[in-house]
Amino acid sequence: MKHEYDLIVIGGGSAGLTASRFGASVSAKTLLIEKGKLGGICTWAGCIPGKIMLHQARLAASGVPVTFETVSRELKERRNYIYEQENYPDKLRSMGIDVAEGQASFVDQHTLSIRQENGETRQTTGRYIIIATGSKPYIPSIAGIGRTPYLTNHSLFELPYPPESMIIVGAGPAGTEMAQAFQRLGTDVTLVDMSHHILPCEPAEITSVLQKKLEDEGVSFLLGATPDAVQGDQHQIVMKLRQNGETIQRKAEKLFFATGRRVNLESLKLPNAGIRSNSNGIIVNSACRTNRNNIYAAGDVTGRYQLTHMSGHMAEIAARNALLRMPVTIDARHVPWAIYTSPEIAHVGITRYELEKSGKKFETYRLPYHKIDRAVTDRVQEGWILVYAKKRSGKILGADIVGEQAGELISQFTLAMKNGISLKQMADTIYPYPTIAFGARRTADQWYVKKQNLTLIKWIRRLFRFRGPMPDLSDPDRIV
Repeated sequence: MKHEYDLIVIGGGSAGLTASRFGASVSAKTLLIEKGKLGGICTWAGCIPGKIMLHQARLAASGVPVTFETVSRELKERRNYIYEQENYPDKLRSMGIDVAEGQASFVDQHTLSIRQENGETRQTTGRYIIIATGSKPYIPSIAGIGRTPYLTNHSLFELPYPPESMIIVGAGPAGTEMAQAFQRLGTDVTLVDMSHHILPCEPAEITSVLQKKLEDEGVSFLLGATPDAVQGDQHQIVMKLRQNGETIQRKAEKLFFATGRRVNLESLKLPNAGIRSNSNGIIVNSACRTNRNNIYAAGDVTGRYQLTHMSGHMAEIAARNALLRMPVTIDARHVPWAIYTSPEIAHVGITRYELEKSGKKFETYRLPYHKIDRAVTDRVQEGWILVYAKKRSGKILGADIVGEQAGELISQFTLAMKNGISLKQMADTIYPYPTIAFGARRTADQWYVKKQNLTLIKWIRRLFRFRGPMPDLSDPDRIV
């Protein structure tokens, strides 16, 4: 059966753009359908505006005069620059990608209906289809929420002025990043979460460094607290919460929910194509394929990861499998992520909790930032590098970092893990000095340090007739 397109991609965010470009790169006739503006959440209401806010807040914290007018201008200019450079429809069309504006829904396994903003519809067919419709903010069920104005990431970056005070519900990555950004820009921030520490998925010894920093900067915390009810208007919000069995109340000018996301499925009419899904999203296998052989899904809509880089990775896996029939699968073992506060937090691989729970034998190699000379010269010596590896071989199993440029530094360990590079090999590699990256080398050096033993040193001392004192190896956690 002939179809109008070799590949149809639904959704123009990170996953959809990646899949479309891959299709064009192998000469597949490709259609990209997007109901809004290309670029998706990351460009307009996620990664990019969040990092713009954090950059401006960092300038303000360092003493540079920053007005909210400047922040708003930067948000507009930087987002538009990225859109025009990377995601502008005519740019995609110049690559051979057809772009259609509208809401797509399935008619059958190969046929889609596209409803345009003016109400007109048309149908088109595709040999292969990749669903990349992303996700939207999840708002918890709280008494009074339907009558109370609140912010999500879709509206937060459109504020015309800095609020005097703000309650942020959710102490995950988005909540902590925006808590620090707005606090540094002059807003009195209260961060609320049901967990008893921020970033509950990260190790407490890592998050405690960031929490202390936020407290020092003036952020208030209500942890282990559950919102019960909320009411208010555009000028003041009143929230009632339960904490330690007591009811407390907090007031603020604005309320921002950073409580996670849920997938965009409602308008797709998946049953028409027989596509299986559940409450988490579209069900796919490790090749990103649905239960329909010609239909794939990638990114947030699968419910697997809520990371832009993983959306792109999954989209490439889906496109390769669909168009080239290459048996490639998601790399779930080497997924890095980063939280871009000051200090930053980053992770890759197996968590220490998972390692301990599994009973696997491993060694923790650690280095404080004050042992990194570049961190000392730049006065950013708060933080730690923690690497979990096999004791004998130095094979890296995972890493946690809190500190300056942690998001950049984690890539050192991601690359090493992906390519089977051990701590020994990292320690034997020449790094430029002084750099923050040199801290990765110094952490790897600890593998050699832990290999030292008195018997071997005594043997070397006797063989070469050395006369110096024996080193003190009594502290197993010493850092050399």
